[in-house]
Amino acid sequence: MADPTKEESPVAQAEAATQDPTAQQNAQVLALLHKLFGEATFTEVAEPYGLLTVTTKREHIHNIIAGLQQDQELMFHFLTTMCGIHYPENLNQELGMIYHLHSLVHNIRLRIKIFFPIADPVVPTITDLYATANWMEREAYDFYGVIFPGHPNLIRILNVEDMDYHPMRKEYPLEDGTREDKTDLFFGR
Repeated sequence: MADPTKEESPVAQAEAATQDPTAQQNAQVLALLHKLFGEATFTEVAEPYGLLTVTTKREHIHNIIAGLQQDQELMFHFLTTMCGIHYPENLNQELGMIYHLHSLVHNIRLRIKIFFPIADPVVPTITDLYATANWMEREAYDFYGVIFPGHPNLIRILNVEDMDYHPMRKEYPLEDGTREDKTDLFFGR
């Protein structure tokens, strides 16, 4: 077993990739992404738990997802999930969206991330590409305040319509410090 504290040489990494079919598949998908959209389009590439994850800019997201859906080699015809995220400590990239695409034909999965400022929470809609994006975009709007121009019915989906905030943003304390019915005895503090 390799020592995880030692860094492997690029040759050793390439050899390990040839032995791991998931790593081979991810390398092929990444090569195709670079060929179709250019290397500069993706700012960060990682493989947590074997899942190829790329980060791009919101200006590219619609073209990338449309290209992947229409590509006859990969056939990413299934949008598994799409969700909002909020990292308040990331200056000018506080909000984000994560897209999980799946090629059912080849059993390939891909995660695409985009980040943008909370002051400008506008992301292109992909409801024209995947019908299931309709509800997922409404959920991101409802909980994070992400606006999707071109969405056919961008209204709240789970919260009341007169709510004037977005509950999944990390803008509120997790616990009410004024409550007196909670004691540390019961919560192990």
